[in-house]
Amino acid sequence: MSIGIKKLTSGEMLIRPYRAEDYTILHSLMVEAFDGVSIDHAIDSELGELLGNDWKWRKGRHLREDIERDIDGILVAELNGRPVGFISTWQDAEAGLGHIPNLAVATECRGLGIGRTLIKAAIERFRRSGMAAAKIETLEQNERANALYTSEGFVEVSRQVHFVQDLRKSNG
Repeated sequence: MSIGIKKLTSGEMLIRPYRAEDYTILHSLMVEAFDGVSIDHAIDSELGELLGNDWKWRKGRHLREDIERDIDGILVAELNGRPVGFISTWQDAEAGLGHIPNLAVATECRGLGIGRTLIKAAIERFRRSGMAAAKIETLEQNERANALYTSEGFVEVSRQVHFVQDLRKSNG
């Protein structure tokens, strides 16, 4: 099933549903895309690895959680037949709110409009399902994402501060 096709100067991009064989590459794209701009990475920067697992392991698990929550909400961008990005979505029909937990595009493909196209596909999915609003979040230091989201009509509604405490040390 084709969700949309857009011509890019570097080839043809296709937005399509997730397939099980995408998992390994999407997992790699997720970790690559969130290097330096994820809460998990910030926790490791402050505390180091937790229980022998680094931020990449923790962030990578989010893809499995997204798939388990709504496998049909995972949209994959292919460029010349190769997955180069994805967006994960889920819908709270009762509240009328579409959620976008993760968006990742391969480093070498950034700036080609892939992230923007994935967001548009997610928004269209939400509209077809009758959602009243769409929600996406990012960290303040993720300047690229902040610029993209505002250019696509998202408005900032609040800020959140994340704290962490190292329980491996005595606090007393």
